[in-house]
Amino acid sequence: MSKPLICLCLTAPTVAEDLALIEKYRKYIDLVELRVDLLDDDERLTIRDFPSQAGIPCILTIRRTVDGGQYSEGEASRSMLFARALAFASEDKQKNFAYVDFEEDFRISSLQDAAMAYGTKIIRSFHDMKNPVANLAEKLQAMHESPYEIPKVAFMPHTLKDVSNMYLEMQKFHDSNQIVCAMGALGLPTRILAGKFNSYLSYTSPEDLELSLTDIGHTDPKTLEEIYHFHELNETTQIFGITGFPLKYTSSPGLHNGNFKRERINAVYIPFKAEKASEAFEFAKTLDIKGFSVTIPHKEDIIKHLQRTDKKVDAIGACNTVINENGIWTGYNTDCTGFSKALLEFTGLKNLKKKKVAIIGAGGAAKAIAFAVKELGGKACVFNRTLTKARMLAERFGFKYASLGLESVELLREYSEIIIQTTSKGMGATTVSDETNDPLWFFDFSGEEMIYDIVYEPEVTPIMARAQNSGCRVQNGYAMLKYQGEEQFRLFKSVK
Repeated sequence: MSKPLICLCLTAPTVAEDLALIEKYRKYIDLVELRVDLLDDDERLTIRDFPSQAGIPCILTIRRTVDGGQYSEGEASRSMLFARALAFASEDKQKNFAYVDFEEDFRISSLQDAAMAYGTKIIRSFHDMKNPVANLAEKLQAMHESPYEIPKVAFMPHTLKDVSNMYLEMQKFHDSNQIVCAMGALGLPTRILAGKFNSYLSYTSPEDLELSLTDIGHTDPKTLEEIYHFHELNETTQIFGITGFPLKYTSSPGLHNGNFKRERINAVYIPFKAEKASEAFEFAKTLDIKGFSVTIPHKEDIIKHLQRTDKKVDAIGACNTVINENGIWTGYNTDCTGFSKALLEFTGLKNLKKKKVAIIGAGGAAKAIAFAVKELGGKACVFNRTLTKARMLAERFGFKYASLGLESVELLREYSEIIIQTTSKGMGATTVSDETNDPLWFFDFSGEEMIYDIVYEPEVTPIMARAQNSGCRVQNGYAMLKYQGEEQFRLFKSVK
């Protein structure tokens, strides 16, 4: 099987806009898919000349609504559109569609003959927009009817385990061409690692939100190439990554893949979203992932799956880095080191002696931060909505604890010299502060507090904006991400 290709799905309502998209992404892509079903009605009449205008191999697709498209006019009119696009084929194959996508149950002999007569390859596709395909290998083998056709199966996984199973099934297809992808956010690894999943190509769509197909898991060609270095991946590329849930925002792939590129290490770092730590761990074992970062909410649960842990993990009770050394899975915590460096840089202090610190939250990140505050000599109070979790964390390090609410305002004020926000509240927020995105919505800042929020997306979170307006010094968590990532990268590089 040849190296996989990047295909850009053209999703604009006009041919002119689609041609503009090709120019925007031309240096990243190998071919395009003209989604005729997404074109305005009058634009559909001009599609025959599209390949000669595009100057790049084109797939002709008219996707039905049942298969996730927008064509609802019926099979007779769809057949006529296919015929119009394939008619009057040129002897110059570059002026014809290089591929046409016919669904598995769409079999019109005249259209198939027309495609084959002029060298247009048929992609024979099957889509399940709601469920995984359990018998994937069997399904593909049955679809490999003709050397002139490329079978395609796309499905919606329910869990990361479905993607693990897909990988195992696809190891039976090293010597044939087929297209496979798991849709949705869970399926992102199948698009980045198309070669590992033995897929002929990886579908992408424009980064513009109005034109993007992010709802079925597409990324854009620029991200696929510049962040994940898609065309450089091969059979010897080592895999690293990050897991968590919902894992909507992470800058770690850009940081680590940039480091791999700079140091000429044949490796890639990918996100793999998992609702359960056990699923993330099984996925890592299945794909022979050499190391991965662990984020909310798995920093504690992942520990029970490991064979070894370092002293910091044992002391903190949370793990944010896992390394696979010859099948021995070892857990580390680099959050505490990254946080200490970032906090001292932000505050200008050498330590936290004589400082009273409020730690907001009691999850895995809070555990590493509490450890760091203790190491730096600070006194702290842990504030959390679930009081028992606050107590358990506080007692581990000899700190005070309290519930997170109006009833604790006075104690919070006493420990407000430095406030460290460790929860996911505010992540991705685009609105002003309220109870849903600001864990301290009930607290009025005096302007004397220093606020460190470990969230870094958006750059200014609602709690930071509100504190800043009151005159407080504020800092987001990007520096912590960067510094703990440097520690992680040293661990990743040590893997043989």
